Amino acid sequence: MANLFQRLKNTVMSDLHEALDKKEKKNPIAVLNHYLRQCEQEVEKVRKLVERQYLLKEEFQKEYQQASVLADKRKYQAEVASKANEEGLYEFALQEQKYYEERAVRIQESKLQATKELEELERKYEEMKHKLKDMYIKRMELMGRENIARAHNKMNSVLESSSGYNNQAFSKFDEIETYLDQLEHGVNSSYYRNTIDAKIAKLEKEMKNEETEAIPS
Repeated sequence: MANLFQRLKNTVMSDLHEALDKKEKKNPIAVLNHYLRQCEQEVEKVRKLVERQYLLKEEFQKEYQQASVLADKRKYQAEVASKANEEGLYEFALQEQKYYEERAVRIQESKLQATKELEELERKYEEMKHKLKDMYIKRMELMGRENIARAHNKMNSVLESSSGYNNQAFSKFDEIETYLDQLEHGVNSSYYRNTIDAKIAKLEKEMKNEETEAIPS
């Protein structure tokens, strides 16, 4: 039964990977957007870790200051007890002083380690932000290339051969240009034809008038 479930799982994962591969080939921008969202989430996680580490460093600093203050306080109290010949108080204050001094040393070491780790986190966080920014720019570049590719595809579809005369290919723009040339030629021919007809008619009328005037009455 376990082997059956494992085979089913492998089949499903294989189909999923195949679907993702097809999607990536079909729409690489969408896949890049998916990766970008994942990277944004990871960067946000690191940002929160940096903030927590910074707060931790501040807490170590507060604890160190508190331990140092208490160590100094117990040291002063031990001196007072010693001068007053209060052996019991002196021993207790001396023990407390030692305890707080050791605590301060331990906290100082932890604070230094936390500071070092914070600097490393901040460095990696900045690197991740730069990488994310590079991916944004890469997406813009890909989108620009995609736009150009789509534009060329549209232009090619308009310019591609659509009809022919004696197997000679004409693009749609060529057909329109040819049509406009023919139309312009027709208009010009009609203009000149009408102009010539008017001039000939005028000449015929003038010649007819001259002939009439030339006949003796």
